[in-house]
Amino acid sequence: MAGGTWSTTQKPVLPGLYLNFRSAGLAAIEAGERGTVGIPIKADWGPVKEFRTITSEAELINTYSDSTGGTALLVRLALLGGARKVITYRITDGTEAKASITLKDTTTGEAIDVLKLEGKYPGAWGNKLKVSVSTNPGDSTKKDIKLYNGSILLKTFVVSGTSIDDVVAAINNDTENKWIIATKLAAGNGTLANLQATSLSGGASGITGIDAADYAEAFDKFETQDFNLFTLDGVSDSGIQTSLKAWIAKIRSQGKGVIGVIGGSGADDKAVDAVGKATARSTAMNYEGIVNVGTGAILNGVEYESAKVAIYIAGLIAGQNLNQSVTYAVTPFADVTRRWTRSEMEQAIDNGVLILYNDGEKVKVLKGINTLTSLGEGQNNAWKKIRSIRVMDAINADLLKTAEDNYIGKVNNTEAGRNALIGACKEYMKTLARGGVIESSGWNVTLDPDYYQEGVVVEPDEVYLRWEARLTDVMEKIFGTFIVK
Repeated sequence: MAGGTWSTTQKPVLPGLYLNFRSAGLAAIEAGERGTVGIPIKADWGPVKEFRTITSEAELINTYSDSTGGTALLVRLALLGGARKVITYRITDGTEAKASITLKDTTTGEAIDVLKLEGKYPGAWGNKLKVSVSTNPGDSTKKDIKLYNGSILLKTFVVSGTSIDDVVAAINNDTENKWIIATKLAAGNGTLANLQATSLSGGASGITGIDAADYAEAFDKFETQDFNLFTLDGVSDSGIQTSLKAWIAKIRSQGKGVIGVIGGSGADDKAVDAVGKATARSTAMNYEGIVNVGTGAILNGVEYESAKVAIYIAGLIAGQNLNQSVTYAVTPFADVTRRWTRSEMEQAIDNGVLILYNDGEKVKVLKGINTLTSLGEGQNNAWKKIRSIRVMDAINADLLKTAEDNYIGKVNNTEAGRNALIGACKEYMKTLARGGVIESSGWNVTLDPDYYQEGVVVEPDEVYLRWEARLTDVMEKIFGTFIVK
């Protein structure tokens, strides 16, 4: 799929639809699927450098265990925010290892190592697994291999007592087995020796040495996935955040509408100059594709720094309809970790910081803004709003998909073909208007008159369109005059 932006001096080579947004331009075709968050995570269990789609907390724990050694469980914050699904990618520093145990046979004199059991995935959680071997009470020719998570029985494998190959097959071919892999080491006498419940050992998560390069690698891998929001797993490192901004800017220029959400450390959140520290992060970003959360929050008695609250905010944004705003959105947090003064809130908003505040009853998002403060060419204040950027991104994605599926390479570039394309665009504009995404009047889709005039050469395979519309917004400031007579 080819898409992104274009310029008159550097036209793209690949076939595709290339769209520039200006303060007076907007377009879309069919409503696409939205509501997905991407996040790299650290974990004590689960597949390494593989993508997994998480839609529930149960699915999260089933994939990455209930261990708290990494950051995987923070994904529940995105689900709590309302994300339809979260795409995860476990990163490691290369030192990860699987926990294992070696089982012996019953050879008289010196028992032989015949079977190796190891965790399905690398990680310290595998060290919680225990294995016991005993004679099956109903059939003395068979053995029961019991697998535990601590004291909790996970699975009993009933295996033949005459062949190690049969044991391996019974374990590895069990579709309910999500925890261990068996490897034959030797044939021995074919009968496993009994064993009291013994822990697997040697499992390592590969977390402590993770650095900016590991995150940068994960960013590149995520380019193969489809998502709308992207966030870090509670990371407040400025170098990694700068790398994230550069990556977000790159994929947005390629037509992939993704918004990144970041935050700061707990110390920054509660500092005397908390607003200054949050402002500094936004100033460093100054980009419509990055949202910076400035306040930490408390949930179920646990303090979450703003870098972790960012995960919730990513889920909140992802879960909203295009005609919704996060401004004044109610959150499940009990309080913020530092309550800001009115002047601090004003300073934060002016400098592109998204903050949460306690209104005396509930914790709410104050205003749905991104970090853009210095407008670029063709931009207006709409570019500072999360809602506006989501609408532009969604429309761009819809237009690109429809163009690829129905027009590019399929419809002749004739007057009839161009009119068909314009007609499809107008139908979708009507959909946006009915949904309250754009104003119901004043919109239009036409051939761009700048290119269809005397003296301008348009190549036979090129079409230039112009969309005109006014994005709707929510009421944020209501002014009134009360006259007493």
